[in-house]
Amino acid sequence: MTADQNAADEGGTSRDYDLERLYAGWDQQVRWWDAAFGVIIALTAVALALAGTRGTQLAVAYAAMAAIVVAYLLWGARAARTRDQRLAVLYLAVVVVGTGVTVSQGGVASLLLFIAFAQVWMLLESIRHGIVGCVALAVSVSVGIASQYDFDLAIMGEVVPQMLVTLVFAIGLGLWFHVAMRRAEEHVRLLGKLHAAQAQLALTNHEAGVRAERERLAREIHDTLAQGFTSVVMQAQAATAALDVGNEDAARERLHVVEDTARDNLAEARALVAAFAPVALQDASLPQALGRLGSRFEEETGLAVTVETDRVGALSPTVEVVLLRAAQEAFANVRRHAHARSVVVRLGQAEGEVALTVSDDGRGIGADAADGFGLAGMRDRVRSAGGTLAVGSGDGGGTTLCARVPVDGQVDGSPAAPAEADATAGAGVRERERGTAG
Repeated sequence: MTADQNAADEGGTSRDYDLERLYAGWDQQVRWWDAAFGVIIALTAVALALAGTRGTQLAVAYAAMAAIVVAYLLWGARAARTRDQRLAVLYLAVVVVGTGVTVSQGGVASLLLFIAFAQVWMLLESIRHGIVGCVALAVSVSVGIASQYDFDLAIMGEVVPQMLVTLVFAIGLGLWFHVAMRRAEEHVRLLGKLHAAQAQLALTNHEAGVRAERERLAREIHDTLAQGFTSVVMQAQAATAALDVGNEDAARERLHVVEDTARDNLAEARALVAAFAPVALQDASLPQALGRLGSRFEEETGLAVTVETDRVGALSPTVEVVLLRAAQEAFANVRRHAHARSVVVRLGQAEGEVALTVSDDGRGIGADAADGFGLAGMRDRVRSAGGTLAVGSGDGGGTTLCARVPVDGQVDGSPAAPAEADATAGAGVRERERGTAG
């Protein structure tokens, strides 16, 4: 079953449920109809007796009303609860004939019209059938009244207009009832569709949020833990090579670097789990964090690293996270691809923008590297803060990466906004992980 079919099924189920709620009190209403039916029958019977109807006429009238009561017990009450149109037609046929016969024995029996017209509209689903039922009832009563006076034309001239007025009123009231109910049902169906659409939208947003969070975590892990593990592997290999040639001091130095890197990775993992800002920014400014990053990279790789920072004002946590991650990714690319001898990092601020430039003197960037996961993630991260990222060949060879971000850059809330969780930590948590690496 496709997603659209599932949504349609869910929407249909929701609309059915809403219609059920609309008619949830129908059984209680039918009980009131039962009571009203009994009251009208009783009043009509008493009125006939009080009006002076006697003998055969009273017996015929009571017999006709008894037939109506029996038909109601057999068919009418069930039709009202089940909406069975066959039972409704059978019952209303008895009502039409029985009402006409009762009225023919005493005009006061026209009291039955109060319940008869209402039952026509209550039991019949079709407007056309309702109109036909009202007309048949009006004709039956008119014939019944006229029969009392041997179909005298003068009497019929009085009865027919009165019944026409009654008929118009009954049809008008029934049409209003049907239109009101149809509008209520349509309103409920529209609400059901709206609820289904809202549920589908919520599901879609949830899935998009899950995907965005997975992408964010993937980028975070790539920028932090994966790079740290790469460094650990490389240092471990260097330590092994030193031991193979008997250089224990070099091996011990490499093992110290492995230990420090592993501690930093542990702190980064804890920070990711706790959704705090990067560990490097928790007890230092961005220029200081870049200086430490450069020193650690120089110690790990033996490359000459120069970090130059101009006067930079206070930056938002979002901007600091974006630029620090960009520097980490740039160093990782130098380690893996550049074969460089030196790296220069520059941080400056001008015209409302803060710019981070990382240049190396290596072999330059290839076409495949420009489409790698790391650079793609870095580009998304910078774009999420309203900035731009440029990667290309340097003036004197090698590769130059330049990330520019507005000083007041904020995460735009798009799915490609991986720095958002880091930035929420704010300045208040910068001291919380101090000493974690220890």
